Amino acid sequence: MPKPSVYDVAIKTPLELLPRLSHELDCAVYAKREDLQSVKSFKIRGAYNKIVHLSAAEKAKGVLAASAGNHAQGVALSAQRLGIQAHIVMPTTTPDVKVEAVKQYGAKVTLHGNNYSEAADYCANLVKKSGMTYIHPFDDPLVIAGQGTVATELLEQLPDVTHIFVPVGGGGLLAGVLNVVKNSNRDIHVIGVEPQDSDVMRQSITMNKRVKLSHVGIFADGVAVAQVGKNTLEAARQVDAMVTVSDDTLCMALAAFVEQTHSALETAGALALAGVRVYADEYGLKSTDKAVVICSGANIDNVRLLHVLRRAELANERNALYRITLPEQPGALLTLCKQVINGHNITQFEYRKNSSQVNAHILIGIRVSDAQDKQRLQAELTYNGYTFSDLSQDKLIREHGAAIGGDMPNRRVEAFYSVEFADRPGALLDLLAAIGDTWNISLFQYGGSAGDTGRVLIGFEHAIRARLEPLLKRHTNTFARADASVALMYE
Repeated sequence: MPKPSVYDVAIKTPLELLPRLSHELDCAVYAKREDLQSVKSFKIRGAYNKIVHLSAAEKAKGVLAASAGNHAQGVALSAQRLGIQAHIVMPTTTPDVKVEAVKQYGAKVTLHGNNYSEAADYCANLVKKSGMTYIHPFDDPLVIAGQGTVATELLEQLPDVTHIFVPVGGGGLLAGVLNVVKNSNRDIHVIGVEPQDSDVMRQSITMNKRVKLSHVGIFADGVAVAQVGKNTLEAARQVDAMVTVSDDTLCMALAAFVEQTHSALETAGALALAGVRVYADEYGLKSTDKAVVICSGANIDNVRLLHVLRRAELANERNALYRITLPEQPGALLTLCKQVINGHNITQFEYRKNSSQVNAHILIGIRVSDAQDKQRLQAELTYNGYTFSDLSQDKLIREHGAAIGGDMPNRRVEAFYSVEFADRPGALLDLLAAIGDTWNISLFQYGGSAGDTGRVLIGFEHAIRARLEPLLKRHTNTFARADASVALMYE
């Protein structure tokens, strides 16, 4: 009887040269395409390696797992192939596309909790009651060994690799890669990459203990973990560097990958692509280096992908976004274009007539070639007497947009906040119910994001902040004052 292998369900994924990124960084950069697995993620490797090694008695009772997506699919498919029962607990915030993907592999799905931690706690109770075996998403030696087959492959495909960039959540993939690479060639640099707002592995290595985050950013929901594992932290001590990336950097890296390969990744799946750029800026790469970025997953729906691509466009330094004041008279826009915009491509334009005012406010996006070109453009605006605000680098405006009609904000009587909450069914109604009728809402803009979170830009009239902010703290994941950004939208 043949020995069980992850390749019973997984494929050896290709290693592809990325010509444009290689040219940009002046070294060879390759993508390890784990997004091409049948479940669109490397997670199938670890899940199968754990489940296939269970005893006959354990297999007979079935397996349980908690996951927001990729691990769930890996467990479900592995169980289906081995003919055993699988029960997956997923947060209520999990996108329908991921829930349906798990169900199609025959697993039972229970939705519980607003995040992975709450789902995992509920799953732990089910394990005690059912006797089923819990398949941990990262902190298990067999799971770690399964993920390590990614490194075994890429060392065979590129023996002279110098740098390997690994996306990090709980640390299973990082641990697996390190165990293989450092036993083979300790001169190869392994770099872990995390989002700036969920850098739990970096903090844990620095503090030399398992740190638990009080708030976990979920823009890259596939790596949204509050605490790394004991096994994964022990292995991660071998890492050569940890870098963190901003959401905007992540969006731009993903957008560049889509443009160049005509393939999509999820936000967590593009972490290594963003990380190699950050590492090159901070540490440098030589022209003789050969870097591999692990593209870990591609489970993203069209709505989230569109959000990421739009945000990447706004974050790109070549896209300048301005609010410009014009006289409310015929020919004013034509004059602006002749005096200032001439020769530049307009990427966005918003205008609404206001008969009660002598001036109009337009929102305009302009493509510039570089920072110097943008400076020349602003100099022309100033020279020709235009009043303008540069909205390009305001994070809140990139998330919510700036084309908001209605009255000018009055900061003497209005308080503005940007709040985030778990985007589960009924969450928006719960937030409104918590606010109640104590304060008059003067501005409300709601939108989803590229993670399992809802965002609201909200304004209150005559709010007593000392009473309002504790309420927001209780009923949202996080909130921040947005007075200055809202004012900027209208200037």
